[in-house]
Amino acid sequence: MRSPFGAPVLEGSLVRLEPLARGHAEDLAVAAEEDRGGYGFTPVPRAGGIEDYLEAHFARAAQGVVPFAQVRRSDGRAVGCTAYLEPRYRSGRDGLFAVEIGYTWLGASAQGTGINAEAKFLLLRHAFEVLRVARVDIKTDARNERSRRAIEALGACFEGVLRNWSISWAPGEDGLLRDSAMYSVVDSEWDGVKERLIGRLARYTVANRA
Repeated sequence: MRSPFGAPVLEGSLVRLEPLARGHAEDLAVAAEEDRGGYGFTPVPRAGGIEDYLEAHFARAAQGVVPFAQVRRSDGRAVGCTAYLEPRYRSGRDGLFAVEIGYTWLGASAQGTGINAEAKFLLLRHAFEVLRVARVDIKTDARNERSRRAIEALGACFEGVLRNWSISWAPGEDGLLRDSAMYSVVDSEWDGVKERLIGRLARYTVANRA
C-alpha cells in the first residue's frame, strides 16, 4: 500500500516500521494472543479477526490513516501495529501542519524492550524532519495510566483531558464514549525530545548487547 504521505519503510535498531500489508497477518495473529492482560483500553484484534482488522485499516486510507506493522529486528517478526492518522492541512496552503500517532499496540513479548520508544522516535522524526509538520498529537484513554506514563516518557506535553472525545474500547463499554488524555510535541520542542529519546534508546541498545 502506498502511503498518502509518501512515508518509506522506517528503519531503527530494534524495530522496522513497514507499511501494513496482508503478509503481516500470520505474525500479528501470534503477537495479539501472547498475553492479552494489558489491553483493557486498547483495540487489539483476536487472532481470528486479523484479516478483518487489516481490511478495516486499509479502508481507513481514504481518511488519511497510514498504518504500519512494527517488525522486530531481532527475528523479523511483526509484533504489533501503529499509524499516522488525522492529518491536518491549513486552508490555501500546501502540506501538512499536524498529524497524530495512534492505533498502537504491541504483543506482550515486545513490550518493555524499547520497541515502542524507537517506533515513536521514527514516526516523530519522519513527521518533523521529512513531512515538516508543526505538531504531532498522541492521545489515549484518560484512565489508561500505563499508556499515559509511556507517552510522558517520550517527552510529550500533556495538554488536558477532552471529555467524551472518542469511542471507548474498554470491555463492557460498547457504544460509549471515553475521556481522552491529549498530548503533543511541537516543532520547537523536537530537538529536545529527539535528544532525550536517543539517550533512552542507547540504554536499550547497551542492555540488549549485555
